[in-house]
Parts: sequence; C-alpha cells; structure tokens
Amino acid sequence: MKRVILSLFLLFPLCINAQEHHEIGLTAGVSNYYGDLQPKVFASQAYHPMGGIIYKYFMNPHFGLRFGATYTSLSAADSVSNIPINNSRNLSFATHLFELHGALEVNLLPIEILRMHATPYFFAGLSAFYFNPFAEDPNGNRVFLRPLSTEGQGLPMYPDRKQYSQINMAFPFGGGFKFFIGNTLMLTTELGFRYTNTDYLDDVSKSYVDLDSLNAYKGQLAKTMSFRGNTLMNWDKNNPYYGFQRGDTKANDWYWYGNISIAVYFRAFGNTREYIKTRCPGFFKR
Repeated sequence: MKRVILSLFLLFPLCINAQEHHEIGLTAGVSNYYGDLQPKVFASQAYHPMGGIIYKYFMNPHFGLRFGATYTSLSAADSVSNIPINNSRNLSFATHLFELHGALEVNLLPIEILRMHATPYFFAGLSAFYFNPFAEDPNGNRVFLRPLSTEGQGLPMYPDRKQYSQINMAFPFGGGFKFFIGNTLMLTTELGFRYTNTDYLDDVSKSYVDLDSLNAYKGQLAKTMSFRGNTLMNWDKNNPYYGFQRGDTKANDWYWYGNISIAVYFRAFGNTREYIKTRCPGFFKR
C-alpha cells in the first residue's frame, strides 16, 4: 500500500498542466466497522450515518489531491453475532470518530466541462482519526473503556501492553463514480475503506489478564468491563485466565464509508469570479 501511494505521488510532476480545477462540497452516507467484534466487512447491522466536507484540487482532468473532514459513529456487539464463542464473550463497544484525510485521486477518464462529463475513479492516501470507545455497564451507564485498561494496558505486571493512543493513523483507499450536473455541480458516489494502525478501535485485541490484579490496580469497574461473559444466563461460572483469547492480534481494525458527495466545480484560483459569471446559475451572479 505504501509503495502504491508513493508511486502515485511521483507521477504529479508529469501531470500538471493548465486544465486545473477545484471542487468544494459536502458528503453524507453510512459507516461501519470490521474487527474483533464484527468479523464481516459488510455486516447486516451497526450502520451509522456519516457526514463531512470535502475539497479537491485537480492539476489536470486525471490527477488531483483531495482533503476532507468527516464525523461518524461506530459500534458492534457480541450479542448479535452468529458465532457461539463470540456470544459467550459478550463484549460490546461504541465510539464517536472524527477523521481528517488527504489522498491522491485519479480519474480514469479525463472529466472536464468541455470533455468527458462522467468517469469512474479511485483514491489512496493517509488519514488521522480520533476515537474513544465506550460501553454500558450492567446498570446501563456509559463507561469509557480506555482508562480501565481492560487488557492490562499500562499495568506493571504486563510491561508488553502499552496504553493505546486515541489519535491514530489510517490508510484510506477506495473508488467511485462521478458526473457533472450541468456545468457547476459534481455528484459523486463512493465506497472508501480505512485500514487503521490500531487494533484497539473496539478496545479488544489480545488476551484476558488476571482479573484480581486488574481489580487491585483499576478497581471493580475495570474487572466488570473486561470480562462480561458472567452477565449471561448460561455462564459456566469459570473466570477466564491470563492467556485466554479475548481478541485477535493478527490484524488491525478497519472502518469504511459508503457516501454521496455534492461539490461546486471551480476553475483555477484567480478566475473564480469570471467562472461564476459565465457558468453558474443567476442567483450566484448577484
């Protein structure tokens, strides 16, 4: 992935010409999560609305840079899983997520007012996002999970388990289809995936820790939220032990967006006023 992104950016000097333009608009759609608590990319539940703003600068009809800010929520729960061992684990999480991203966007056809009016495209880049996972305790109260060190993060007896950061990087990539509405608006449909550099988007990654030690350092609430299988009617009365699997350490977490964007198309900075006079509807000209 990193090599592909670098190769695309090295193409920039070969692509610049006078046919540059800008797109500024809004985006909205749905988001979902893929990770330890939801092992399907396209699940049947836990979809949340997303929204944001987008800006694109195209050096020519094929190659451009895009920047955006989005806000959404993510969630998942073992209680709705069709995997029995996950049902018995009985974990859940939710988080609000704010993302800033930058990427290279490549139009497969040379879309431009006087040329092609529609094209498929793809993009790849980097993003930074903020998250803060939480869940409900047995009394229905919202509890933020990171301070509880539910997998022993930061405890002296587990020096290999460092506390995870709430600000992380991701590698966004995807594609879609775009087309002009008249000569002013650009409508885009897009599917974009984010592979994150953390396995703690859901606060689940490794194995259970000794619950008595967790209770001693972080309190009863931490113990309660770390092991939630004992809240089920069919609990077998056996506490988990250190080393018993809680999550999957082999892969980091993902999230993705399916969205539609509407943007205003401008020529290069410097002739925006002239462009508005000649291309935009009458109410923009006043």
